Amino acid sequence: MSDRRILRLSGADTRSFLQGLVTSNVERLGDPDSGLVYAALLTPQGKYLADFFLAAEGDAVLLDVEASLADGLMKRLNMYRLRADVQVGMTDLQVKRGTGTAPAGALADPRHANMGWRLYGAEGGDDGSDWDAIRVAHCIPETGIELGPDSYILEAGFEALSGVDFRKGCYVGQEVTARMKHKTELRKGLRRVDVAGAAPVGTEITADGKAAGTLFTQSGGKGIAYLRFDRAKGEMQAGDARITLQA
Repeated sequence: MSDRRILRLSGADTRSFLQGLVTSNVERLGDPDSGLVYAALLTPQGKYLADFFLAAEGDAVLLDVEASLADGLMKRLNMYRLRADVQVGMTDLQVKRGTGTAPAGALADPRHANMGWRLYGAEGGDDGSDWDAIRVAHCIPETGIELGPDSYILEAGFEALSGVDFRKGCYVGQEVTARMKHKTELRKGLRRVDVAGAAPVGTEITADGKAAGTLFTQSGGKGIAYLRFDRAKGEMQAGDARITLQA
């Protein structure tokens, strides 16, 4: 499990503040059928800065983010805060997660039912589930592996993961994201592939000697790859591994 940090946002303007920044509909927070909200913060150019989970804590909101992004995200949130009644701080809370029976207070991971639940409290850890296998099976990207500063969330599959809402109104990077959704056909993106052999994460994929993408997480002869769709045909190569796009 990736190391996580839990931020707390509080103040009268917290919900409206987040609603104007992040890719998902913050108004769903606290709904009985909603639980966690999965979202991202983008640059004005529509590129990825951070992805995270949002959870209601009374009138406050908890933000669950990968540890390496936490300090930078907190600074950026404070930069956007201006005169809004919002306080952003780091907590000592930890996250526990699993795929079995959910304990009291746990919230379902909104990305996919097989990603189980998350519980915030004094104790962290997980139940030993093979998270890479689950992510690969459902093409779910991970911070710092498939997701980085050059990522666009639609290429990373955020629409299928409940990580973007096209009806909520404006947010940072919304114009670029909406244009990619409605006015262009994606030419690149994350896809599941069959992997014969193994190659380090980040290995270039080639097809007929031309760059076709990058191989990322692998498990059980399957993998997640970022591909150029016009070149991702037939058998491809990634180091010593043979790569085939799954149907």
